[in-house]
Parts: sequence; structure tokens; C-alpha cells
Amino acid sequence: MTLLAGTSGWQYRDWRGVLYPAGCPVRLWLEEYARRFATVELNNAFYRLPARETFESWRERVPPDFVVAVKASRYLTHIKRLREPEEPVHRLMTHAAGLGDRLGPVLLQLPPTLRADAGLLDACLSRFPPGTRVAVEPRHDSWWTPEVRRVLEHRGAALCWADVLARPVTPLWRTADWGYVRLHQGRARPWPHYGRRSLESWVDRIATAFADAEDTYVYFNNDPGGAAVRDATAFGRAAARAGLTVTRTPSRLPAAAGPGEIAAGPGLIGP
Repeated sequence: MTLLAGTSGWQYRDWRGVLYPAGCPVRLWLEEYARRFATVELNNAFYRLPARETFESWRERVPPDFVVAVKASRYLTHIKRLREPEEPVHRLMTHAAGLGDRLGPVLLQLPPTLRADAGLLDACLSRFPPGTRVAVEPRHDSWWTPEVRRVLEHRGAALCWADVLARPVTPLWRTADWGYVRLHQGRARPWPHYGRRSLESWVDRIATAFADAEDTYVYFNNDPGGAAVRDATAFGRAAARAGLTVTRTPSRLPAAAGPGEIAAGPGLIGP
């Protein structure tokens, strides 16, 4: 198994002094991130789909082994609510194709108010080009049905395993020959870090579900104060200790700040 471990995005001001040296300009943050990690989830595409030329420029700036997962535009998931998916899926994939062989999975994060509709999901998934890895993150409990599971399995789409407050908030269904995990918020101090046992539990869940030849993408979305960077690094070390193959993570990070020094918000910069 190859575990691809990274974070949801890379442009956060409060990562200065954690992942990015104080003197590193913002325009070089992607290169610095790609030197330390081998994958990233492009979270900002949800808010504004970048032009194909932007994806092409990112492809040129990262190493050949770098993988970019792309979160689908909210136009498809939250405005259209998966209806009439042909045009938004085509536009998404046409733009993201600028990444070439750096393109990884596409994430469909569904609105928490969207109730289960297996037929609607199936129709949407059918619009993606063959071979596209699509992960689906439902956020309403009505989705946890055998019918929905069969749709995901039929389309080869991965149910995104999501964690909030150090516990799974989705069933741990294996619906494809690859996996996708998002860790949103831990319970350790300082907030919103994950503790050692939580990370080791996720390593164990993944190792139990997937075989050696299968890929699992793991992204930390708890970005404030550099928590995602530290947790992705600790997760990589835990996976390596368990004998799993894991992509590169930082070998060294500064000591964590005290609780009073953690930034109150994500400090997001545009894509």
C-alpha cells in the first residue's frame, strides 16, 4: 500500500515559521510545499475553479511524483446539488486536465442538507471520464444505505472516510480499490491537533482495509496554526513505524506553539 499524506491546501499565512521559512515569499510556497510533501488537496477549487492555464502552471512548478487532488466546484455540489452534471463535470475536468499526470482524485463534498438520492449520485458519477478517481463525502446520515454503497462500488468511486473530533463521521465502507480520508478536526491540544493515538488508529484502519498494492490518499484539513502540517507529518511517521509505504513528509518542524499562540482562524490566501 502507498499512503499519500498531505494537507488540504498550502496557502495559509500562519504556516510561516512552521512549514515555510520566514523569508520564503508567498510565490514560492507551492515549490516549498512540494519539496516537503508529495500530495495536496486543492480545496480552493471548491470556491473558484482555476483556469486551465493555472493548473498547467502548477504542473510545471511541482516535481514529477507530485499528486494534486481537486475538490469539485460548489457549483456542481452545492448550487446544482448534483443535478444536470454534464456541463459542470466537463468544465471541471477540462480545466483540471492542465495538471496532466499530476492530477489525482476528484472530491465531491456534498452539502450537509442534501439528502440521499442514489440515482442522482449515479448519474453524476457517470459523467466523469473513465479512469477518473472520484471520492464522495456525503454529510447527511440518509446516505448510509446499501443502495448508495452499491452505486459507489459500481462506479469505482471511493467513499471518503471523514473524521471530526477524532472519530469517524462516515461508515468505513471500502467501495473502491483505493481509499480517501479527510481529517477535519482533532481533540488534542493545542486546538485543532490530533493526538498520537488518534493518528495511530487511522493508520490501523487503513492498513486493515487496503492491500499493499492499493493507494490511499490522506489529507488533513485542520489548517489553523499549522496543525495540519504537524499532524500529516506525525501521521507519516506512524505509518512508517507500522511498516507501511508513505510518501514524503517533513523530516523536521519547529516545536509547536502554546495554546495561546495558535491562530484563531485559517488565514487563507487565494489560490
